[in-house]
Amino acid sequence: MKHIIRQIIREKLAGLTANEMIQYGKQYGFSLTHSEADQMTKYIKNTSFDPFNEKDRIKILKKIAQIKDEETAKKANRLFNDLIKKYGVDHLF
Repeated sequence: MKHIIRQIIREKLAGLTANEMIQYGKQYGFSLTHSEADQMTKYIKNTSFDPFNEKDRIKILKKIAQIKDEETAKKANRLFNDLIKKYGVDHLF
């Protein structure tokens, strides 16, 4: 079961659209331009990373900071942590 949940999470991240990222930003108190969200989603789709690996998550957050700024990266990290708790999968991380 754990493997199936991990695969669903990977697929959700890989399928994330710029518009969805902008909406999540609005919900969690940070703004993104369409261009910034597009850059981030393309990076996520084109980079082989494991969201369950802390080093890989840090790499993604550094890229977000590079595209937007460090404060947005911190908020994105909080968003990620909130979502994994909300959906009850924090034990996988």
